[in-house]
Amino acid sequence: MSFLGKIFTWWNGATVGTSLFTWRNGDRVGTDLHGNVYYQAKKGNRRWVIYNGSNDASRIPPDWYSWMHHQIEGLPDEALPPAPKFLKEPLPNRTGTAEAYRPSGALERGGQRAAASGDYQAWTPE
Repeated sequence: MSFLGKIFTWWNGATVGTSLFTWRNGDRVGTDLHGNVYYQAKKGNRRWVIYNGSNDASRIPPDWYSWMHHQIEGLPDEALPPAPKFLKEPLPNRTGTAEAYRPSGALERGGQRAAASGDYQAWTPE
């Protein structure tokens, strides 16, 4: 990303201010499978993440989410048991994308809803 992009955009990774704050006040703690980097404050108990790509909180895996919100004290690799083999990989939030759920009556799918059944009676004010 260009230097101007790092100054003026916050949705595609860390801005210059966040990078300076992280460099000065944070200790790198770990990285997840998506390439997100996790930090903890040198003083105090603040924790934060620098995303690899777009800033979307649904891209944080459940184990690191637990660490970020102080539900576990140690790092996920140390504090949690290994995940069962039957678990699927978590998916990011798909709202607003082409992969979002669209029910059968949605405008994006042609806007044809099912006909109302015979027990429907429209309300009319008196």
